[in-house]
Amino acid sequence: MLSTNFLGLNLKNPIIVSAGPWNRDGKALRNSLEAGAGAVVTESIVSDTFLDVRPRIVCDDNGAQNIRLYSDIQVEGWEHELSIAKKNDGIVIASISAQTPSELAYLASKLERFGADAIEISVSNPMMESLEVVASHADVVFEMTKEVVSTVKIPVMVKLSQNTTNISKVAKAVKAAGGSGVSAINTVRGILGVDIETAKPTLSTYGGISGEYIRPLGLASVATIAQTVGIPICGIGGISSMRHVLEYMMLGASAVQIGTAVMMNGIQVVSNIIEDLACWLDEHGIESVHEVRGRALENLKSFDEMKIEPAISMDNGVSCTENCNQCVVSCIYNAITRDGDTISVNRDCCEGCGVCACVCPAKKLLLTW
Repeated sequence: MLSTNFLGLNLKNPIIVSAGPWNRDGKALRNSLEAGAGAVVTESIVSDTFLDVRPRIVCDDNGAQNIRLYSDIQVEGWEHELSIAKKNDGIVIASISAQTPSELAYLASKLERFGADAIEISVSNPMMESLEVVASHADVVFEMTKEVVSTVKIPVMVKLSQNTTNISKVAKAVKAAGGSGVSAINTVRGILGVDIETAKPTLSTYGGISGEYIRPLGLASVATIAQTVGIPICGIGGISSMRHVLEYMMLGASAVQIGTAVMMNGIQVVSNIIEDLACWLDEHGIESVHEVRGRALENLKSFDEMKIEPAISMDNGVSCTENCNQCVVSCIYNAITRDGDTISVNRDCCEGCGVCACVCPAKKLLLTW
């Protein structure tokens, strides 16, 4: 039911644990696989390791900001780490990052020899401007991808950034260069917040924002690529439940990657998502996870295709939530009033914008045509 083929790799399920400090070495990768992940991605490997600053991660209930750069294990050390991770036939994708095609090819060939099952090229880093620029230049991404593809025999995918003017153009460059697929998206450059009493940002420099904050961006990026480029996609960004997995897959992803949720909730979140996904498919009579891929794309229209319908809000008879006045407060057209458990909508004022239907906890209000 959950088994899938992604990049030519036979995965027992479409859940992949993404590159990050939670996959920092062989033991950590092994833990992710033992939790049930279909595959794992190493922390990004570079030619020259960096010293990490402290602190380097801040978080809140909705996500995180990190300034962790790359793996602190030298390239040669990954031969030992991969041997640990790949016990019992674990599928390991090696994440690599570099500034030139030849350097990427060197790293890819090393990791292929060490046993990596596939390569993920990271072409963006929110902490370093030089690499962030790469993600916006399809011609540079093409050359990088082509060099790696021509050097190794294992599948190659490219991790794309949402911080680009045309993500489809970059995805097309990956496909033209012979890439097996793309993953989208990487963390987004940002600042999580500021302590207004001390006037200090949560971290003292820009970093990569992940978690709930970026899921809408990830979903839009995956859908855009799926609608314009025929290439396998791995969805990334803010995934912490079975519902989020299905959202990405229904918008065209063949697999997904989970990272921040593992950091925030522990590796057990992977097992929970896999179990919930299997239950949902069974309850809906779906025999294979492949059947859900792309289902939502047919309902996704361009703005020019949107019709101006005479929509208005309507009370469907469900009881109101006690002490709730959210629909009245949020109606920017002053069309809604409440008297006890009765909600009244002034049809002359209602513009059918949809806010009330979204904010009502009881789902009492519906848009009708």
